[in-house]
Amino acid sequence: MLTFFPRIQSSTPGAFFVAAGAEPAPGYRLKRVRGRGGFAEVWEADSPAGPVALKFMVSANTGTTARELRSLQSLQALDHPFLVKTQSVFTVPGYIVIAMELADGTLLDLHQVYMNDFGQLMSPKELCLYMWQVADALDFLNARRHTGPDGRKVGYQHADVKPNNVLLFADVAKLTDYGLATATHGPSTPCPRAGSRDYCAPELYNGTLTDTSDQYSLAVTYYVLRTGRFPFPPQPVQGPPVKSVFQSPPELAGVSQGEKAALGRALAIVPQARFPTCRDLMTCLIRANGLKVIWTDEGTWKIVKDEDTMVDGPKTEADRTAHPPRRTSR
Repeated sequence: MLTFFPRIQSSTPGAFFVAAGAEPAPGYRLKRVRGRGGFAEVWEADSPAGPVALKFMVSANTGTTARELRSLQSLQALDHPFLVKTQSVFTVPGYIVIAMELADGTLLDLHQVYMNDFGQLMSPKELCLYMWQVADALDFLNARRHTGPDGRKVGYQHADVKPNNVLLFADVAKLTDYGLATATHGPSTPCPRAGSRDYCAPELYNGTLTDTSDQYSLAVTYYVLRTGRFPFPPQPVQGPPVKSVFQSPPELAGVSQGEKAALGRALAIVPQARFPTCRDLMTCLIRANGLKVIWTDEGTWKIVKDEDTMVDGPKTEADRTAHPPRRTSR
């Protein structure tokens, strides 16, 4: 699919030429393209420490480069099991280069494999595990407990949550791409930049981020991967966004009533009407699928069948009597 994307190449005079075999830094040698976006390419590369992913972000001028570097360095210090670890950040002419752990692929890649190779969507159980992990990472980012560049406690809204910004490492999902991440000091923060239009919360079109903007994008991501379609009509690629799209309730066909209720709340046009946290959203979606999330003795999250819950609600006493929970051996 990479052939459908235009090549990312900096127009800066004397810019580094990104190609297989090139060495952007001593000990780093590019091998092959792993992904492309609007302003960046990700390459698999050899490094002194082994295989690594190098993300090349086009940098137009020194002012932009310095600002982006400060932002990336403040986020580089954050440590969470479901955030992609950044190993280093450096520059070459025309680019900011981010060295990070190498993943198996993206959540979008997995979705396309299911659709193209098997003609089906991934199971709710598998999807819920990945989305729970992303929700955990987002709640960590969003909480105003991180030290910002000025020493104040800040939260971060990722501002570009979507399937291709979730990397997979076996059965572990990790959030990546912090190029639009914005520090927040209160429930509403001015933000002149917006992420991918079809995933953005409506308040971003008014130049504002809220504490629940990432939750909105997480809900869109869940619905897209659960059904293969978007809950709203697509936004135009060029020109101003069509704000009237959000005035009508989202179209949530193809999911259970419990999922509709949870997604409808997370997709509310009024930010304060959404869930308090992303994990609260995912707890409702997991329960609506007759599942529950548990913490295992191995120190990992696991999604399992919930014997006390049916899709769309808890079992009645009659249901429990007719279908008593099974004992599981250890």
